[in-house]
Amino acid sequence: MENKLKQHSTNCLRVVLYGPESSGKTTLAKALAAHYQTTWVPEFARSFLQKKWDKTQHHCSLEDLITIAKGQVEEENKALKKANSILFCDTNILVTCTWSETHFDGFCDPQLIAASKEFKYDLYLLTQIDVPWEKDDLRDRPNEREKMFSYFKKQLEDRKLPYYIVSGSVESRLGQATKKIDALFSTQLD
Repeated sequence: MENKLKQHSTNCLRVVLYGPESSGKTTLAKALAAHYQTTWVPEFARSFLQKKWDKTQHHCSLEDLITIAKGQVEEENKALKKANSILFCDTNILVTCTWSETHFDGFCDPQLIAASKEFKYDLYLLTQIDVPWEKDDLRDRPNEREKMFSYFKKQLEDRKLPYYIVSGSVESRLGQATKKIDALFSTQLD
């Protein structure tokens, strides 16, 4: 990654919504941002790849991943300026790495791997696949949800990153997540 695309430092807690496609990340990010009266970072890849699909009818390529990572980091850095004490990220560079590995025979650009190790987040909320899969132009693995969830979870465990699995209805997930986040806030005050 170019130096100008470093993750900006902040005193805000950073929470990532992390998990396979169509597992409720965006819905939960919006609900959490509303609950904590802060901002959230939408998934850059979704708008970028939808525009590509609409124009060319082509899916994500390996070459797109650096552009996606850069766009996501830029959006996150912009959102920090509006956030209060917490920022919710509907994906991050680790999601891009994981997606690359699962879609390109285990390959991930070394620049993405390096950035994923450098960037810091306080909590990953791993979204369970217990919500219905919704078809759209970009989603492509409706029959591999369990495999994808396991792979996402393994990435967190291998990197020893702080995570918590949320499941159930939106209300249930919101309750689980806020309990975990409130505990994070209280440990910051200690």
